[in-house]
Amino acid sequence: MSSRLTGVGVGPGDPELVTVKGVNALRAAEVVVVPVLDTGERGRAEATVLHYVPAEKVVRVVFALNERTDRKRREAAWDAAGERVAGLLRERGSVAFATIGDPNVYSTFTYLAQTVGELVPGLRVETVPGITAMQDLAARSGAVLTEGTEPLTLVPVTAGSAVLKEALAGPGTVVAYKFGRQAGEVAAALRETGRLDDAVWGSALGLADESMRSAAEMDGTPLPYLSTLIAPPRRAGGRGGKL
Repeated sequence: MSSRLTGVGVGPGDPELVTVKGVNALRAAEVVVVPVLDTGERGRAEATVLHYVPAEKVVRVVFALNERTDRKRREAAWDAAGERVAGLLRERGSVAFATIGDPNVYSTFTYLAQTVGELVPGLRVETVPGITAMQDLAARSGAVLTEGTEPLTLVPVTAGSAVLKEALAGPGTVVAYKFGRQAGEVAAALRETGRLDDAVWGSALGLADESMRSAAEMDGTPLPYLSTLIAPPRRAGGRGGKL
């Protein structure tokens, strides 16, 4: 029988936002791998998983999740993590990898699956979708992500504030991920494009240290790294105006 690696999206942090299918996949796997920083601190994926599976079933694997400058160190960490997961697959046959958000949206799972696929012949890779931070923030803030024919643009601000500014100059809603360290530049881009007043940001949604504010309150102070921003377009024409 072939080995199976399943990427399971466990949502943005609120344990109640894991889908039934996601919970079933976590419980069905022989082992559940969770990514951790080399500092060893418990991440959101691990904290969420422990609501649904016993701790003895969880294996913590170190990833260079916060490494952006040293490519060699980052790739060495990916290789080591891939070897560890490949070993678990050879021993147990079925491994679930828990990732915050969705496994197909800016997820470490993409790189892991690619690495492990080269190490384990005949590997079956599956994913279980998860609720994203932008969906959770939209629900909590009342922001409407799209109407009618509007596009939706998702930008990781780690790509630079210029990419965000270009998106804000276009139509439709713009969502920014991982913008906390560049909050000042993001606020300036929102102001320049006339999007500041209607935009909202949030972090740690559904958790004890949750923050959710109007973007107009940003004063340039760095925010949590995993902050999410929603900047809707100006909508006119009443109900169905964008149809």
